[in-house]
Amino acid sequence: MSSSASRSLNGLKILVVDDSKTIRRTAETLLTKEGCQVFTAIDGFDALSKIADHHPDLIFVDIMMPRLDGYETCSLIKHNKIFKSTPVIMLSSKDGLFDRARGRLVGSEQYLTKPFTKDELLGAITSQIG
Repeated sequence: MSSSASRSLNGLKILVVDDSKTIRRTAETLLTKEGCQVFTAIDGFDALSKIADHHPDLIFVDIMMPRLDGYETCSLIKHNKIFKSTPVIMLSSKDGLFDRARGRLVGSEQYLTKPFTKDELLGAITSQIG
């Protein structure tokens, strides 16, 4: 990745919402190295309070989570007038057409299949922010 691309990520506030500690830790490590300020949440309810507290520039949301799934979480974010313009990227271990379409319906900007690579993660951010 070029230095100009990593410079553009510097200081970005990113929220990673996933019930998997491994995914949260992986994303946090990769993004922190790129200069991002990373917050993590374990589910949709946790995410909503973190969004209100930190006003992230971009949000990654896992689809399959307990209590409040990724679609419901994304929908709530997109129906909030303060946060509706915040890009939401869905994360899923399933690479199905139905999941992608449903993600679009609730307002997500992009869809990333897990496990993701560093380039996919950074590419998703730059396509939304850059």
